[in-house]
Amino acid sequence: MVSFTEEERSAVYEAIYARRDIRRFRDDPIPEDVLERIVRAAHHAPSVGFSQPWDFVVVRDEETKAEVAEIADRAIAAAREGYAEPTRSEFAALKLEGIRESPVNVCVTCDPTRDAPHVLGRSSMKRTDVYSTCLAVQNLWLAARAEGVGVGWVSVLYPYELQEVLGIPPHIKPIAYLCLGYPEGGFPEEPVLQQEGWRERLDLERLVHDERWESDRDRS
Repeated sequence: MVSFTEEERSAVYEAIYARRDIRRFRDDPIPEDVLERIVRAAHHAPSVGFSQPWDFVVVRDEETKAEVAEIADRAIAAAREGYAEPTRSEFAALKLEGIRESPVNVCVTCDPTRDAPHVLGRSSMKRTDVYSTCLAVQNLWLAARAEGVGVGWVSVLYPYELQEVLGIPPHIKPIAYLCLGYPEGGFPEEPVLQQEGWRERLDLERLVHDERWESDRDRS
C-alpha cells in the first residue's frame, strides 16, 4: 500500500484548490514528456466496470484549431442572444475560449460501446460511461496544474460539427474540448468567473445533507 507523506498529501490538495479554468495562454510549447505525463494521468482515472471509455484526440494543427474556433464563435454568439441586457453585455465581455492561442487542444471522447453490452456496474445507470470520462478530464486537469500547465474547458461548441472536423466516428461522443498551455500572467487566485463577478462559490454547508435530503425550510 502506498503511503503519502504530509508534504505529498498537501500537494494533492494544493493542486485541487489551485486548479483554474484558463483562457489566456503564452506561446511557449508544452514539452512532449510533460504532455505525455498529463495524458497518462487522465488514462489512470477510475471508470465503472474498468471500462475506460475514453479516447484523447490531441490537436496541434493551426488550421484544425481555427475550424474548431469558428464553431465556438458561432456557439458563443448564439448563447449571447439568450441573455437580456445588461447580462448580454457582461457575457460578451467574458473570454470563453483559448482555442487558437493554446499550443495544444485535447478532445476527450466517450465510447459507449466499449465492452458493451455487459459493462460491470452499468446495467441500471447507463450514463456512467460519461461520468467515468469526466473523471479522466479531472485527472488530466489536476495533473496539468501540478505541471504548471493551464487547462480551459470549451463547452460552447456544437458536438456534431466538432465530430466532423476531428473525424470522430458517429457513435463516439465528444465530452470535453480542452485547451492546454502555460497561462498568460500565471494562475489567478480565484476562479475567473468569480473574479469577473459572474458567480460566487456556493457555501458548502448548504450542499451537505446528513442521512436524508433536507429542504431550505427544514434547515431554518
